[in-house]
Amino acid sequence: MPGRRIIGVDMGGTKLLAGALDTDFYVHRRVQRSVSGLDQSAVLDITVDAVQEATELAGGTVEAVGFGIPSLIDRRTGRAVVAVNLPLFDVPFADVMAERLGLPVFVDNDANVAVLAEHRAGAARGCTHVVLLTIGTGIGGGLILDDRVYRGAVGSGAELGHMTIDLNGPPCQGNCPNHGCLESLASGTALAREALRLAQERGDSALARAASEGRDVAGPLITELAHDGDEAAREAIELIGTRLGVGIASLVNIFNPQVVVIGGGVVAAGDLLLEPARAEVARRSLPPSRDVVRIVPARFGAEAGMVGAAVLALDGLSGGGAGR
Repeated sequence: MPGRRIIGVDMGGTKLLAGALDTDFYVHRRVQRSVSGLDQSAVLDITVDAVQEATELAGGTVEAVGFGIPSLIDRRTGRAVVAVNLPLFDVPFADVMAERLGLPVFVDNDANVAVLAEHRAGAARGCTHVVLLTIGTGIGGGLILDDRVYRGAVGSGAELGHMTIDLNGPPCQGNCPNHGCLESLASGTALAREALRLAQERGDSALARAASEGRDVAGPLITELAHDGDEAAREAIELIGTRLGVGIASLVNIFNPQVVVIGGGVVAAGDLLLEPARAEVARRSLPPSRDVVRIVPARFGAEAGMVGAAVLALDGLSGGGAGR
């Protein structure tokens, strides 16, 4: 018998993932779209198209849509104020989507919904103080403090990827005016940049051969080659993991979390990424916070944002979230 369905949408800097989930957060259908290189109008159009396809394939009655978007959000108005890696600027995102989809819409930052998913049913279940970092095109941050999602004064807090870890570091990407950000040094974009540098330096590596063949030297390929034993690919991931650990150490000192959850596509590298990060945290953070924190991969992996967006919508229907 068809049941209740919620559409969860995770919008990233390069791709969009929409899923039709039931109230136990089981994913029945998935729809993916590329959003790379699009302007704002095209991003909104393709988002509507993806949600409509997921709705048609849902196998039940769709009651609401939740969105996790990589944008600073003003929760007073529901507006997407500015996105670093996606062309969204000062758009009433929730209102626009609700009007075009004809469904209740709930929207939050992508990392906020990811930490909501992991806290509710994933790697942070049972914890009251949680830090989450989603590592993809950029780095998103989510916080659970005293068992509640922390969003700041107007809803744009917890931009953990834009903490400075190198005073003289490279300019950050997209619309961020800062430089030396964690995002600029430890994101999937940074991983690809370091891998290409190492490919040029290590002409006999599998990484160099892949680059010379015109393959896309990005996270999935780098991870594959690293798992196959290529030392250049492993070195690139280790460098990113070490930089990530520098940032996490500060977060451990500031928030004293029980767990730091690492999500996003780059987490597919597993312990090749996480072990250098853990080692750096052990060197840099203070006791007793250092002694209690765990650094773990997201249970929902790269789908944490999609699942969390569905959690947000379901909570909103029951009066526990903010929709438009």
